[in-house]
Amino acid sequence: MLDLVITNIALRTPEGKGHRCGKEQNNILALDNAAIGIQDGLIAYVGPTAKAPQAKETLDIGGRLVTPGLVDCHTHLAFGGWQSGEGGIASVVKSTRAMPETELVERTLQFAEEQFSLGITTAEAKSGYGLSMKDELKQLRVLQKVDERGPIDIVSTFFGAQALPPEYKTNRAEYIRILCEEMLPRVKEEGLAEFCDITCDTDAFTAEETREILTAAKDLGFRLKANADAADCLGGAQVAALLGAVSADHLIVSDKAAVNALARRGVVGVLLPTTSFYLNKSYAPARDMLNAGMAIAIGSDFNPISSPSLNLPFAMTLAVRKYGLTPEEALTAVTLNAAAALDRAGSIGSLEVGKKADLVIWEADSLEYLCNRFGSNLVHTVMKDGVLG
Repeated sequence: MLDLVITNIALRTPEGKGHRCGKEQNNILALDNAAIGIQDGLIAYVGPTAKAPQAKETLDIGGRLVTPGLVDCHTHLAFGGWQSGEGGIASVVKSTRAMPETELVERTLQFAEEQFSLGITTAEAKSGYGLSMKDELKQLRVLQKVDERGPIDIVSTFFGAQALPPEYKTNRAEYIRILCEEMLPRVKEEGLAEFCDITCDTDAFTAEETREILTAAKDLGFRLKANADAADCLGGAQVAALLGAVSADHLIVSDKAAVNALARRGVVGVLLPTTSFYLNKSYAPARDMLNAGMAIAIGSDFNPISSPSLNLPFAMTLAVRKYGLTPEEALTAVTLNAAAALDRAGSIGSLEVGKKADLVIWEADSLEYLCNRFGSNLVHTVMKDGVLG
């Protein structure tokens, strides 16, 4: 007998244990009057309500839409202050360095709780606003503590190569040495991050520097990510493909060569439409990417400078309206493909037997309605690890 069976569901979920590429991204399971059975925090049954096994408890949700828990695969949760006026990243770095770790934990925990209220059950979170050994480690410890205390799973990324710190603007070679020889080994030694990320752009690191830093990270056992082609197409996407990165993010101005390189190597393209919206910039060529056979994921890019919103459902709306994705493609982008961008598609990102019972019950009966009602939080209930929130 199962712990719980949820019945009378409008079920919508991608399927599989890896990313969906190209046209496959549109293929999802759509089953009305469905049921999901839960046992020990895992999904034990998915199918018609009429065939659902017996359970200790049954919950009829009246035909509401149910999807996998959303996965936000690109965020910056742990930071101090907000950008105000001029200053950009330098002002946020100053505030982050000044904020005590205990205060930063509580602030970041509030962000995680807001994510959960929006249907997010797993999120990637980067450091990158410390830009020193001491303060990068502080950010990563904060993320570790929020993962332990908070309502969602946090996947940590070391992002000490987000930008050059102000004190190394005239000595970039020394900061790169510190990154490769001191910071990366320390982060690995303390087990504080699974991924290493870098910004390859005009105001950050060159393609050759990106290759140097990511190679050092790969040699230490980090999985790789790269922020590329956000403002200039400098070859960062090709470096990500060459080194076998799990994802390449932003990709606003990616050209055909970059897209083809990512598609050939199976690198997930993490697109960030709320950043384009907030900065009033162009949107990534998502349809060209799908036509080339890429897998697309969508993230919020929550940060204090260029995307101060945790609202991943709004990013779904933008993906439909600005990228031209179907609601089905958008759902895959914030669930299974987003999980693949975190190397977790085997355990989350779809509602299938054996996967974690992370799901969202929506005040909606269709994906179209969910994607159209932007600005409203349509979450009815969130389930994490088989427990209703």
